[in-house]
Amino acid sequence: MDHHDHVRLLRDGIHARDGVWADFGSGSGAFTLALAELLGNEAQIISIDQERESLRAQERVMRSRFPSARVEYHAADFTRPLDLPSLDGIVMANALHFQRDKESVIRLLKNYVRADGRLILVEYNVDQGNLWVPHPLSFATWQTLAARCGFANTRWLWSVASRFLKEIYSAVSW
Repeated sequence: MDHHDHVRLLRDGIHARDGVWADFGSGSGAFTLALAELLGNEAQIISIDQERESLRAQERVMRSRFPSARVEYHAADFTRPLDLPSLDGIVMANALHFQRDKESVIRLLKNYVRADGRLILVEYNVDQGNLWVPHPLSFATWQTLAARCGFANTRWLWSVASRFLKEIYSAVSW
């Protein structure tokens, strides 16, 4: 996948070019960069990852590609409560498949989102993982989990072929 794919996976899930969005488990920042492109300079982005070095590298790339983007970097474990403002949207890309107890994580994240906010999930479209992707969830499984966690709507956004585990999809829940 490249930057164009990252943008395409998120594009149709973003309903406004402002507000406060967070990228949970942001890693190298590929989807944080996509958010910066899609949201522009009016929005605030919070990038959250446990690895401080990943966040520092991400910040350097962000400054060179989107110097006017408003991004905060937080080194934190997103499975524990965080002190965050009310969010208009959340991106969780290739991070939920590391969590065995997905429901408690999603319920925690839902508490950060405004009533009309959105959660965009990017994930492998399979239910059987491997050593590198231990707990993926298919779109059908995500629909069930999202509803159980209080999201009234879930919609498929886009997919990209993956040589690793068939395909990667994105979905938005609100």
